[in-house]
Formats: sequence, structure tokens, C-alpha cells
Amino acid sequence: MTGTRSSPRTAGEAPSVASLSEVHRMSQGHDVAGREQVDRLRLIVRVARLYHEQGLRQNQIARQLNLSQAGVSRLLRAAGDLGIVRTVVVSPDGIHSELEDAVAAKYRLTDVVITESDDLLDHPVLMMRALGSAAASYLGTAFRAGDRIGVSTWSETLLAAVDAMQPLKQPVGGRIVQLMGGIGDARGQVQATRLTARLAGLVGATPLFVRSPALVGSAEARASLLSDPFFQEVGHAWQRLTSVVVGIGSVEPSPLLRLSGNAVPEEELARLRALGAVGDICQRFFDAGGAPVDAGLGERTIGISADQLRAVPRRIAAAGGARKYAAVRAAVRGRWITTLITDLDTGRRLVDEP
Repeated sequence: MTGTRSSPRTAGEAPSVASLSEVHRMSQGHDVAGREQVDRLRLIVRVARLYHEQGLRQNQIARQLNLSQAGVSRLLRAAGDLGIVRTVVVSPDGIHSELEDAVAAKYRLTDVVITESDDLLDHPVLMMRALGSAAASYLGTAFRAGDRIGVSTWSETLLAAVDAMQPLKQPVGGRIVQLMGGIGDARGQVQATRLTARLAGLVGATPLFVRSPALVGSAEARASLLSDPFFQEVGHAWQRLTSVVVGIGSVEPSPLLRLSGNAVPEEELARLRALGAVGDICQRFFDAGGAPVDAGLGERTIGISADQLRAVPRRIAAAGGARKYAAVRAAVRGRWITTLITDLDTGRRLVDEP
């Protein structure tokens, strides 16, 4: 990136100013020849060094060189235009901007956040906390007033995120809506309730809980629940969401989902695997290419539908680790999400995919 600066150098940027001998060589090239004389180039280099290397302000340079401040500003612009000043952004350790950009470009994602993971690959709990911390930082600036936000009901990573997140300075208002039924075994249900309630408190919204199990025994039971006016309100809220915050599950249920009693029974998991399922978001399963896989579960699931989910403009997912790699890869391949918060190893593997 090339350009002049409007203020003295800041951390993370390293402007490089050409030497005088380089300027003489440049003056022989077609970019400068016929437009600038060597004396003017010498003045441009001197002004650029005073500004970028010595940290003088434009008015100080003007006084020192007996120039107008407007003249100094023009010389600095010329330094950028002629390639005398080249600004290089240097990412600090632990920031992986190039990899984030590469993953985003390859999978057509709006945003990617990658957190360090090299020391955490064999420690799933620590990995989950690191992902939660990264998600907390991202969510702290992700929402705007008027956003209508849905949140996964049974995500341990998102629980870690809301535990690490600070309250927003500008409340969003509106509602935070559970995306699946949030009733189950009391030991698990209290966590699902805490996740939704705490996120609502952090963003200044009112929680809307889905007061049913995530998985019911029959299609008839689901139809009966969805005919209730309360569930019609929930369904309407799902259709109007502007953002969702979700986890990405492997076919194997997480400990929290299993504890809740809402996990898919093992015989049905076997059928899903036989159909090629590798992961899910809100118990909407998909294969390695990201295509939906239902196996009859949709007619028994109380939760946002796959079509409703994929119609939400911003779909933010936090997931990583070796156990979930196939699911994360499928989710980005199938365009289930628009933003991915993941770990360094997963990011590298995604970029290396053929």
C-alpha cells in the first residue's frame, strides 16, 4: 500500500522513505522523468524523512524549512504518489490478518477471526475458552441499534463467549431470540437459559425463550406446539432476524446438548451418518459439501428452519478444533454462515483445502 500520512506514524505501520541515491535512480525512470527535477525530489525526501522518521508535524516542518504548511502537505502527497514513501502494515504476533483474508476470500465469507491454537490442540476445554474469548471480542462491536438477534440454545462455545463479553456501550434494544427449544434436563436447561439471558443483558435487549424441548417425539407433537400463539410469535421473530450467533456441531452431540436430553438418539445419528451428515447448526444437519441432510428429524425439531436460518443477513459462527473440522468446512462450503470465528489450525487447513 502506498500513500502519504495525515499524522505522525502509529504503531503497526512502518513507512519506508527512499534514500537520496534511490531518488536519483527513480528520476531516471518513466514514473518521474519529465515531471519532477532532482532538486524538488531532494526536498520531497527531506520533508518525508522529517515527517515519517523524525515524527515532526507539518507545521514544525514548515517553520524549519521556511515553507507553508500547505506546501509541506503537497510535498508529502507527492512522496506517496512517486513511491518515495511506502507504508507497510506489520501485524503484531497473534494477529493473522493475511490468513483471515485468505479464508474469507476462498469461502466468500464477510469476515473471519482467527485465534491462536498451536498450544491448545490437545486441550479441548482450553480451545473452547479461547474461541469464546475471540467471539466475545468480536461480538462487542458486531451489533447495531435495531438489530434483531438469534442465538444458539445449546452452545458451550457461546456460553464461554458471553462469560467473557463486556456490556455494550450502546444498547441494541429489541429482543434476543433462542433459535431452538430451550427446555430439557434442569442441569442443562439452566445453562441454555443463562446463555440467552446474559447475552440479552449484555446488548441491552429482552430475551425471548423457546419454552419447549428442541426435539419432540412426533410430528404431531411438533404441529400441536407450533399452533400455540406463543410459538407463532417465536416463528415470526425468527423470520425477522438480522443476525444470528451460532455454534457449529459435529454429528456427535456436545456434552451440554447430551446433558439437556435434546440430543438426537444414537440410532438416528447412525442414519444421519449413513446419509453423509458431518455437522449441524441448530440441529439442521448437512453433508461434507454443505447440502442439508434431514433423515426425518425436521418434522420433530422445534427450532429455526434451515431456510429461515440461511435467509438471515448476518450469520456469525464460533467453532474450531480438530473434532469439528469437518463440520466447520462443510458449513463454510454450504454458505451456512457469513462470519467464522475459529482457531489457527482450522484456518490453515481451510486454506490448504483443494
